[in-house]
Amino acid sequence: MTRTILIVEDNDSNVLLLHDILEHYGYEVLVAKDGKEGVRMARTFVPDLVLMDIQMPVMDGISAAVVLKNDPATAHIKLIALTSFAMKSDRERIMAAKFDDYIPKPIDTRELPLIVKRHLRAE
Repeated sequence: MTRTILIVEDNDSNVLLLHDILEHYGYEVLVAKDGKEGVRMARTFVPDLVLMDIQMPVMDGISAAVVLKNDPATAHIKLIALTSFAMKSDRERIMAAKFDDYIPKPIDTRELPLIVKRHLRAE
């Protein structure tokens, strides 16, 4: 069974990198360019996991995570934050929004597939 991952990211270079890595590992990949579109797509397609940037136009990643985790139809979806915020208080704020994990940018391309696999296996 193919797992589906939704990338919610406004930076085209990051989208291309993430898409190529995830597709290489056999995942079906969906893409949204902002938090509002990410929420809509998560509700429509119910992916297995969402990789969500924190700083985006229209709706930021924290706000989108709160919406998804408070909706019974999407609360079970694994959420992983992607962010350049590196301070301890940033991580605490992100985890308080009910993200399941946090990946700092720049993204370690060797670690990404391992983190994704670990979270999908934990279901």
